[in-house]
Amino acid sequence: MNGRSSSDLAALQDAMRWCHFCVDAGYPITPRAIFSGSVAARIMIVGQAPGEREVERGLPFSGPAGHRLFSWLAQAGFEESKFRREQYITAITKCFPGKGKSRGDRVPTAAERKLCLPFLARELELVQPELIIPIGGVAIRHFLGKIKLDEAIGQVYERDGRSIVPLPHPSGANIWLNRPKSKNLLHRALIILQKTGKGG
Repeated sequence: MNGRSSSDLAALQDAMRWCHFCVDAGYPITPRAIFSGSVAARIMIVGQAPGEREVERGLPFSGPAGHRLFSWLAQAGFEESKFRREQYITAITKCFPGKGKSRGDRVPTAAERKLCLPFLARELELVQPELIIPIGGVAIRHFLGKIKLDEAIGQVYERDGRSIVPLPHPSGANIWLNRPKSKNLLHRALIILQKTGKGG
């Protein structure tokens, strides 16, 4: 287990469930931390933040965007129920940030992300994933710095002994996915995931 502790992860998850930092700071979030997975996971998906449907179900990526994400992962050879059971899914911020002013959900502010990121750091420390799949621009920039989607998607990066394979956000509000070039980059990323995540 390489020093991994399921009890330590359970304690962290309890702390995330009880966290009210953003509420106390006045941010319009719905305080229910959403995450799932095993301390023995080889792969960690990191999204931007859960959506309204995820809060209702208590399960990450369980709304329309999640259905699209798992259809992508199926193309890379991952079956949803097995993936959810064996791997780990979390987000940069753990609670639903509310609806945005236009299409889609509100993007958590830098201040909100700063409040929540120690939880992600601890998740990474305890789970020790070999492969990280950041979903969408906010998560991708957290791991890779300032980078355009066209440069990030379809590539594999090595950071701190881990592989990072970014994917675009699967939300229907993501117009980046409408371009033929984007679809080609996504296809390339899924081929990389099929090879990098083999056995996952």
